[in-house]
Amino acid sequence: MSFTSRLSPRRLSSRRRTLAAASTAVVLAVTLAACGSSKDSDSSMPGMDHGSKPSASASSAGMNHDHGSMPGMDHGSMGDGLADTKDGYKLTSTATELPAGKETAYKFRIAGPDGKPVTAFAVDQTKRMHFYAVRADLTGFQHLHPSMADDGTWTADLAALEPGTWRTYASFTPDNGPGKGADFVLSRTVTVPGDAEKTPLPQATTSTEVDGYTVTVKGVLMAGMAHPATVSIGKDGKPVTDLQPYLDTYAHLTAFHEGDQAFAHLHPETKVEGDHGGPDLSFQAMLPKAGNWRMFLQFQTGGKLHTAALTLNVS
Repeated sequence: MSFTSRLSPRRLSSRRRTLAAASTAVVLAVTLAACGSSKDSDSSMPGMDHGSKPSASASSAGMNHDHGSMPGMDHGSMGDGLADTKDGYKLTSTATELPAGKETAYKFRIAGPDGKPVTAFAVDQTKRMHFYAVRADLTGFQHLHPSMADDGTWTADLAALEPGTWRTYASFTPDNGPGKGADFVLSRTVTVPGDAEKTPLPQATTSTEVDGYTVTVKGVLMAGMAHPATVSIGKDGKPVTDLQPYLDTYAHLTAFHEGDQAFAHLHPETKVEGDHGGPDLSFQAMLPKAGNWRMFLQFQTGGKLHTAALTLNVS
């Protein structure tokens, strides 16, 4: 007679509930991946479109490796990125309004639990700070790597912004203090004055085109659960096999939730082996909320950075 069969019905039921809870915790612990800084801009998609404009040129990336993130996953400790404060760390900026229609510098700091500016940041995906900006209707996506002054002030050089309410996100990992090694995404809103015309979110789809490339997403995504997903990249009807490393991986995927602009961040599990990545990139994707998510997939070929945008529905 097995150990399980000797248990009373009540104890057996309790044991099964405990095992089920443990299994669920393991699944839900599998989450997405963060970022970290430098001076270069990796992508900007200014204006009213939802990602159809030509991509920006890629700047050279360093070869530092991240501090231990699991490929294809997001760090669950980052949360949804909708607060400016977490665990005593705070994103601060004197800028509440930015000009429309021209390049502008956005300055900010990260204050630690002691109230002092943080100046020590760990390198994550070759950078110490990843900065994002997106308008409330999820247009105008920009992904930058700002520069930091000695006093802890970061400067993000934003491309021209259209009128409306924008949310800016700082993704970083402190390299000392109580938050050392923890991943954070903090955000603030800023107003760009003028007549703001809302652009409707494009319908959900599994395929899009950018710069002559076709990007296709395969996989069923469910809120709060890790699911395998594959991104395939082709051109002129042929599989692409010349993807170059970008931030120590073959692709960078940033996602924003329709309505509240919740943030998520994924990287492929696919091993990087020189300048011949593709056509298929594997992800373990977990998005925390149901609904429509606007995805921005960045990949590099021939020294040029491409940014593909599409809407995915998560059930």
